[in-house]
Amino acid sequence: MSDFNEKFGEYIKFTEDNLRRYNAHSDTMKAQKNLIDAMNYSLEAGGKRIRPVLVYAFCSALGGDYRKACAPAAAIEMIHTFSLIHDDLPAMDNDDFRRGKPSCHKAFGEAMAILAGDALSVLPFEIIANADELSSEQKVKMISCLAKAVGREGMIGGQVIDMENEERSDVDEANLRNMYRHKTGQLIAVSCMMGCICAGADDEKIRAAADYGFKLGLAFQIIDDILDVTSTTEELGKPVGSDEEENKTTFVTLYGVEKAQEIANAVTDEALSCLKVFGNDGFLTELTEMLLKRKN
Repeated sequence: MSDFNEKFGEYIKFTEDNLRRYNAHSDTMKAQKNLIDAMNYSLEAGGKRIRPVLVYAFCSALGGDYRKACAPAAAIEMIHTFSLIHDDLPAMDNDDFRRGKPSCHKAFGEAMAILAGDALSVLPFEIIANADELSSEQKVKMISCLAKAVGREGMIGGQVIDMENEERSDVDEANLRNMYRHKTGQLIAVSCMMGCICAGADDEKIRAAADYGFKLGLAFQIIDDILDVTSTTEELGKPVGSDEEENKTTFVTLYGVEKAQEIANAVTDEALSCLKVFGNDGFLTELTEMLLKRKN
């Protein structure tokens, strides 16, 4: 476990350093200081950094140098952060706190928060396009995968399903799985895929990584459902009980906590089985098991 913690900490530090580097203030953008501050406010608010860690871990599992994956790793965390900023807005989930501090729109105002999210949705593609560590073929492949994972067929499409489900009384497990696959699974899957692309993997390995990512994303979201009713605001860093308050159907409202945990356990086992293609990589195995047992 100590080796895992050491490597995890190394990946986290590398992520933090690169996020600061890619969104640093510059003399040419003095007029955009408030925007950059708002972007960094949310980017540097902490979080598990699971998506960039997955980029590094899959690159390393295939024998690649994870340092050459700095651009896609930072890109996916920026996309994730943009989604959180917009999720918290009054028109969406209307949350005042994120990761234990005021949401971006509470700290900088609604208009600036919208613009900060917008900026974080496009900067990632610039970062990948300008990455000296990547070949032109790798850049095109990553940008294509990432755009699909974010847009109407990905995270944003999942958000639409999530919002429309609030007005429905017939949401079943198939609907939830589909929504979670888009809203959560796509960004996790594309993180794994981009790590493989950085290492020069073939299409078979990329597909296996995506399959793992979708299963991990489903388990991750089910655990989120459970924590929303079993955790505390202090542990989560955001309000608990929000799913019930917003009339959301979750695995917990469908089946209860115990059954939802059983499903999360089963899906996690499926994710672990996908790692056989990668030699049952020790770091990825421990990371998968850690996420199943997380408390925030």
